[in-house]
Amino acid sequence: MDHNKNTDEHIEENSENETDDNIGVGIGVGIALGAAFGLIFDNLALGMGLGIAIGAAIGTALPASKKSKKK
Repeated sequence: MDHNKNTDEHIEENSENETDDNIGVGIGVGIALGAAFGLIFDNLALGMGLGIAIGAAIGTALPASKKSKKK
């Protein structure tokens, strides 16, 4: 029985790390896209700020959409 408990804890830890990875990827992509739009509209700071916010939101939402597809 201890084996199952350790496996469940391992799965839980991995899902938390996956969420962190998705947020990081979202922020990275958001910064890049935000910088591009910031340069186009001549307001780099605003573009990057919006890119970070949108990227973090998308990175947070990705695991939720993956879980709903598995069910």
